[in-house]
Amino acid sequence: MKKIEAIIKPFKLDEVKDGLEKMEITGMTISEVRGFGRQKGHLEIYRGAEYNVGFVPKIKIDVVVSADQVDQVIKTITDHANTSQIGDGKIFVLPVEKVIRIRTGETGKDAI
Repeated sequence: MKKIEAIIKPFKLDEVKDGLEKMEITGMTISEVRGFGRQKGHLEIYRGAEYNVGFVPKIKIDVVVSADQVDQVIKTITDHANTSQIGDGKIFVLPVEKVIRIRTGETGKDAI
């Protein structure tokens, strides 16, 4: 099993979620996060004053899938989150040793 963490632009969340639901991904966790990459934030103007926003709002999607689904999930996320602009985000793939469903005690793929 693998955990896929995707950091995307907030306005792309619905598109990515719909794409993953079409793949029959049964669960995901969404978090509102802030950060920066190469873009180093951006300038905004508020009441005539210019200021630097160092941490840009993003959405983090966490999905745990079987190893054979990883490439398709990555493709779905990149296809739906891509704007071809700086700050589109990143995808991280991590190994998952064990999954346990608290309610039933199921483990492994059955718990996803």
